[in-house]
Amino acid sequence: MLARLRTAAVIGVDAIPVSVEVDVAPGLPGLTMVGLPDATVRESRDRVRTAIRNCGFPFPPDRIIVSLAPADVRKVGAAFDLPIALGVLAASGVLPHRADDELLVVGGLSLDGTVPPMRGLLPIAVAARRSQRMLMFPHANHSEAHVVDGLRTLPVASLVDAIRHCLEPRPTVATGSNCQDSVGIDAEGDCDLADVRGQSAGRRALEIAAAGGHHLLMSGPPGAGKTMLARRLPGLLPPLAFDDALTVTTVHSVAGLLAPGAGIMRRRPFRAPHHTASDIALVGGGSVPRPGELSLAHGGVLFLDELPEFSRRVLDTLRQPLEQGVVHIARANRTATFPASVMLVAAMNPCPCGYAGTGQRPCTCPPGAVERYQQRLSGPLRDRFDLALELPAVAWDELRAHEPGESTATVRARVVAARDRQLARQGRLNSRLGGGGDDLWRHVRTPDVDQVLGRAVERFQLSARAVSRLLRVARTIADLEAADDVTVRHLAEALQFRTAGLSAP
Repeated sequence: MLARLRTAAVIGVDAIPVSVEVDVAPGLPGLTMVGLPDATVRESRDRVRTAIRNCGFPFPPDRIIVSLAPADVRKVGAAFDLPIALGVLAASGVLPHRADDELLVVGGLSLDGTVPPMRGLLPIAVAARRSQRMLMFPHANHSEAHVVDGLRTLPVASLVDAIRHCLEPRPTVATGSNCQDSVGIDAEGDCDLADVRGQSAGRRALEIAAAGGHHLLMSGPPGAGKTMLARRLPGLLPPLAFDDALTVTTVHSVAGLLAPGAGIMRRRPFRAPHHTASDIALVGGGSVPRPGELSLAHGGVLFLDELPEFSRRVLDTLRQPLEQGVVHIARANRTATFPASVMLVAAMNPCPCGYAGTGQRPCTCPPGAVERYQQRLSGPLRDRFDLALELPAVAWDELRAHEPGESTATVRARVVAARDRQLARQGRLNSRLGGGGDDLWRHVRTPDVDQVLGRAVERFQLSARAVSRLLRVARTIADLEAADDVTVRHLAEALQFRTAGLSAP
């Protein structure tokens, strides 16, 4: 007897439909699986057999063939266990054969028949809603599935629950989105900007970066507050819109990083990988493409502390994704695309010992060490930072000051207002304005600005990309002041952040 069920496989952050066909026929007992299953899927033969028996159902002593179609897509993971088990039971006559095609089944199986939580459920739930199918999935992923509005759900905790639903299906309908936060910096808690003493230039750069979505590079001696400032940047950003939050949650779902019971992620992610991270860990990839830190920071902040300590090869892999906002991972049998629209914030010391040119203490680096240290960053990567500043050590008088600076909430109000002006004017943030045509120039160009900009290009030898980034920052500074036109003053402040620390000695 032949049984057929619907399931799905996740490629990148997208789900593709997979048909599970099970044929039980007289012959030498055994279970054969075809359709490019990986080792995990092939191992499901033993899990399915043991789970069926431990749930009190007979496993057919016949020749069983399981086909996973389409056959040219490799099937990865344990989420095919449940549909295979139900297919075996249906093909052997234990379950009635469903003539309708409205059920999509995903989930793994433990040996006792329980259905453990799975990763990557959210893109499958979106695909099920799009195809107007009911979704049978692990009960532990209940909150994640209910992120998708209007999805008909059949959460199951065990194989016995799944069989019961197949005999007497009672679908429930999700009534709305689960807006529970999963991860993110608590801007109202431990990471308030008011805690930062001194560093007025750093606070200003942080506000400009947040308002326009610009990349930021900070240089300074140890203890100057670089990490402290970076960790307060997500709190300056507005909460994610629903569509963006759904994309961010999907990436974390595919990576298996959603906490149990977590729903949609409204707060901006903040990722801070160690400098020993490989290029695959940072950008994504692997034999089975997985999102890297760059994609996990999508919609939020990617913070690279001790930037020159990262491998130069690793850092150079960031250049193209930072420009395009996506990561394309090509393999021999598949291509995966992950979103990667981030704000890159990096911190570095002026030299290996950290004190060159600071006046705080003598530099102990040997001759040539400072230049070699600075040259670990390629010119094209430096060029991709819109803002750069050198942070001095904070004086004791500023540290002991009891009067706090502006709070995160106060600065965030100005940031949100500036972002609203950008979206109303051009439909996107200033950091995403194109520099090759009139898209950028018509928002910033005035005769006075042209004159000053021409002198700046000659004096600082600015590239075409640097000019575009300079004008975007000037436009953001004007938006923070609610100014309709970019003035020379706005351009001068942007130029100050453009030339500080971006050129290797």
